[in-house]
Amino acid sequence: MGVFSSIMGAIFGHSSAQASASPTAAPGAPPAQTVDVAAIVDKAAAASGEKLAWRTSIVDLMKALGLDSSLGARKELAKELNYTGDTNDSATMNVWLHKQIMTKLAANGGKLPADIKT
Repeated sequence: MGVFSSIMGAIFGHSSAQASASPTAAPGAPPAQTVDVAAIVDKAAAASGEKLAWRTSIVDLMKALGLDSSLGARKELAKELNYTGDTNDSATMNVWLHKQIMTKLAANGGKLPADIKT
């Protein structure tokens, strides 16, 4: 299972058909389910015992979900999502990854808080 699938599975549940799907949803395909992303990730972040800014940080999002947030894992995620920038510029890559994940969560039925721009 790829990094993207792990993120989807952690938020939508491992039984979600979308969790095992390709990182690119079929255009016009209806979401399998609607989930409140903030409620799920806020609960996971609270359980981690750390103060995590998952709404703006891909590293904190991955930490909140109990996933490997290392640079290697983020580079793998960037590869899965077809990032074309320089993966050695981790700050730029991280911003791009967070935006892509939030966009894909919303496209797959994730309800995002208003403070997250997709």
